Amino acid sequence: MPMKESQWIWFDGEFVPWGEAKVHVLAHALHYGSSVFEGIRAYETSQGTAIFRLEPHVTRLFNSAKIARMPVPFTPEQVTEAIAETVRRNNLRACYIRPLIFRGYEVLGVDPRRCPVHTVIAAFEWGTYLGSEALEQGVDVGVSSWRRMAPDTFPAMAKIGGDYVNSQFMVMEARDRGFVEAIALDVYGYVSEGSGENVFVVQNGIIYTPPLGASILGGITRDSAITIARDLGYEVREQLIPREMLYIADEMFFTGTAAEITPIRSVDGQIIGKGCRGPVTARIQEQFFGITQGKLPDRYGWLYYV
Repeated sequence: MPMKESQWIWFDGEFVPWGEAKVHVLAHALHYGSSVFEGIRAYETSQGTAIFRLEPHVTRLFNSAKIARMPVPFTPEQVTEAIAETVRRNNLRACYIRPLIFRGYEVLGVDPRRCPVHTVIAAFEWGTYLGSEALEQGVDVGVSSWRRMAPDTFPAMAKIGGDYVNSQFMVMEARDRGFVEAIALDVYGYVSEGSGENVFVVQNGIIYTPPLGASILGGITRDSAITIARDLGYEVREQLIPREMLYIADEMFFTGTAAEITPIRSVDGQIIGKGCRGPVTARIQEQFFGITQGKLPDRYGWLYYV
């Protein structure tokens, strides 16, 4: 979906006009993927604009930078306030927020540590990632021929720009095959995650999701869905999931900042359940959107009002 420009981008501590937020063509991140980032949503509520789970997103951003050996020239508190101020400055009621820390221009060798580290924050209007109708009808997905990274190759727990080349291959292949999204297996053949989403499987009233060891990103929306599901009385098991379990699931859904809570209608052409959103998914969605939109009490303290 096309990006809708906002007015201001926070760039290394200053607000610059959207069209003037530029980097050199020899920036290290452009050539080697040496960046870390976050995806965060802010929702419009009756009490004002609220950023969803801002603190854990900022924590993960800094953890990713630490794993990437990238010293951040700002504190978490400074980045937190800068994110909130970027939303305010652009007069956004609901938006997607993209903080990015990246290696700039100085040397072109593979070792990035002589290159300066820059921090930017953009915020802009962005609708439902997989389509608004997908929240009820679900999406058709395919298991990718591309595997997720082995545990001793890339750090799956870090949200590093270069890692997402793998995701690009997955989603391009999926769409060329007529699917909306892909699900990848890990190096051992167990279910891992989508190109930018975590995966949940519901069978006989029990909710399953792959563990961190299955080469997944520890999703914040994933954690939110687990919290909601357990409070609703569901048993949630983080365990290895064989591919064939997908085909006999009663329900499946994706979670992610962009995808939010999106049902999965079919896998590899096999219909899941009744081919639309199931009752367990619907209950989790109801709680998730009720909290994020301010229609239900924020009993977990997830909303940061700007």
